[in-house]
Amino acid sequence: MRTIADAVRPRLVRVVTATKPQFTRLTRAVGPQLARIGRATGPGPATLVRPPRPRTFRTWQYTAGAATAGLALAAGAVTAAGPWDADGQRTAERNRAAALEHTGGADHGSGIAAGEPTPAPSAGSVLTGLGAAMNTVKSAPSGEPAGIAGTAVTDLLGPLLDASALGGTRTAVVVDVATGARLYGAGADTALTPASTTKIATAVAALSALGPDHRITTRVALEPGTREVVLVGGGDPTLTARKDTGGWASLRTLATETARSLTARGIKQITLSYDTTLYSGPDLHPIGVNDNLARVSPLMVDEARTGASTNGPAIRVSDPAADAARKFAGFLTDAGIKTSSPGTSKASSRADTLATVSSPPLSAIVERMLTNSDNDIAEALARQTALASGKLASFDGGAAAIDAQLAKLGLPMTGASFHDGSGLNRDDRLTANLLTALLVKAADADRPDLRAVLTGLPVAGFTGTLSTRYTDGAAGVVRAKTGTLTGVNTLAGTLVDKDGRLLAFAFLAAGTTSPQEAQDALDRTATALAGL
Repeated sequence: MRTIADAVRPRLVRVVTATKPQFTRLTRAVGPQLARIGRATGPGPATLVRPPRPRTFRTWQYTAGAATAGLALAAGAVTAAGPWDADGQRTAERNRAAALEHTGGADHGSGIAAGEPTPAPSAGSVLTGLGAAMNTVKSAPSGEPAGIAGTAVTDLLGPLLDASALGGTRTAVVVDVATGARLYGAGADTALTPASTTKIATAVAALSALGPDHRITTRVALEPGTREVVLVGGGDPTLTARKDTGGWASLRTLATETARSLTARGIKQITLSYDTTLYSGPDLHPIGVNDNLARVSPLMVDEARTGASTNGPAIRVSDPAADAARKFAGFLTDAGIKTSSPGTSKASSRADTLATVSSPPLSAIVERMLTNSDNDIAEALARQTALASGKLASFDGGAAAIDAQLAKLGLPMTGASFHDGSGLNRDDRLTANLLTALLVKAADADRPDLRAVLTGLPVAGFTGTLSTRYTDGAAGVVRAKTGTLTGVNTLAGTLVDKDGRLLAFAFLAAGTTSPQEAQDALDRTATALAGL
């Protein structure tokens, strides 16, 4: 865990409090540059360790995150984003700047062209400005053997987790990420309905099975000796038909390239078909028709949403594949290709590929899923994991593949039971022990392929499902996946305590009667732990 230890700076929160006047001046000085960088490259630490990829966050969130949370956020999120050089500049950031052919900044030299965004200051200079020493992270002291809760943690969490708002059953685990030692455990191996914290397991399984650089391809094929063109669904849940793609794979681009290929062959009129045979089994989740999830199909655009929303509940079209094919036909017509009304078919092995578009790397898709608690992406990733594991791409196949992948990683699977990838199925069961183990595994210096699990977690007070929470608590310090079903409230993620120690935690509550009161109780517990 040396990489993590070197990445996290101790006592960050305490330093920010002690040096608030200097920090305010620093924020005013670097805020504009951070905002410009946010607009130019997209916010969030993960963009520094991979080529630019689509993520849409508001610039104020990026700037405000730096202003109010400082590098306490970095301790919880950038922990595993890459090694820190002696001068404080991440190797990955320097490599990325070189790839973009941009120079400048405290550690890049000079050469910024007029009008170009100014790089954010290097980590070393920011830490120096805060008055922080370049020490390594401390492990949270339990004072007792691993697996036994520290007295201080027990005394703190016991009363908070005993709140009546958390229903009749609640379980919790807290782990020191640097050492893997358990600092607190209550019902650690009791399996409860996890709701959307299931997505952490789905993310780890998908990244483990496919790798963070895997891309999902949608293709168009021409059957030989005919004019039948088949739009083949590859299972990309982020395929978009919008003009502003946000960097995701574009159905419009696919149509343009298809029309170009057809024109080169002298074809101006086609019979259009679409192929959804990649997936099997029921396409409707057991919850039934629901604004939280479209019918699961390997071919869909914009998650089959009927409006302009990109996340959250929305009315969905009844047949996502047919909707995508109709939109594709319209784009072909605009490009000068006359089409028939699209119907279902299966592309043969002899069909020639006319055009393809591919999703961003799987790491980006995982981050989007976790940040927005995206059920459509979660179910698609479960099926992609099933395909990579040689299982049927169905609800059952995806669940079995997730279970198998996690078992292969040596994670504690006692009591775990998967029935989907999103956590919408109330029959899902996970333990607090497994959830924290997943987070610790994702932070393992030997498993950089799993890092998107940490960087995708919503940031308290700033992003995703935590954007409106912790505004008067541990904003920027807690990163966590939320989970809510009727009578179920869960929270699992990472936080940095006041001494700069990185902790993983999981809180599960069942039998809750007020979602808001239960959510507030969990937030108070995480905030208190961050202040330990």
